[in-house]
Amino acid sequence: MSKKSFSWIAFIPVTFASLLFISQIIVGIYLLSEVTQIELIAYAGVALYVLSGIVFGMLPVMEFRKKGRVRQGKSYIHTTQLVDTGIYSIVRHPQYVTFILWAIAGMLLFQHWIIILLGIPIVPLIYIDLIRADKDANEKFGDDYKAYMKEVPRANFLLSIIRRFRKSE
Repeated sequence: MSKKSFSWIAFIPVTFASLLFISQIIVGIYLLSEVTQIELIAYAGVALYVLSGIVFGMLPVMEFRKKGRVRQGKSYIHTTQLVDTGIYSIVRHPQYVTFILWAIAGMLLFQHWIIILLGIPIVPLIYIDLIRADKDANEKFGDDYKAYMKEVPRANFLLSIIRRFRKSE
């Protein structure tokens, strides 16, 4: 994002989503003893937390460090080259996908209506931030990013996997 286009207002959706997510965890832990859970669904929530954290949360860090030409001493997010390999060949914004899946995992794990009400708004709020992230990447990488956007879905990793299977047939 260029300095002249920086706006704190652009960060309101992700900030609000973060607060909802943190609230979801705190309230979920508080209510855990009061909820009669379906154990299998709770285990599915834990599995979703762990798997999405590894696949969509950790792999992007490694991919950015490996292919993004990050300058020495800079955070992995400061790439100087468009990365479209590995997890980024499946979804453009894997760490945002992690956030969405963690909200869903919280609903599965805690199984309480308050947790569901806290979790549901996270998805559209993150999606709003995804649109901003695409705009920022478009400014940074230009035509290469526009071509990348045509090939790789913003957040729908299932669509991307289906497309890959169809191409391989």
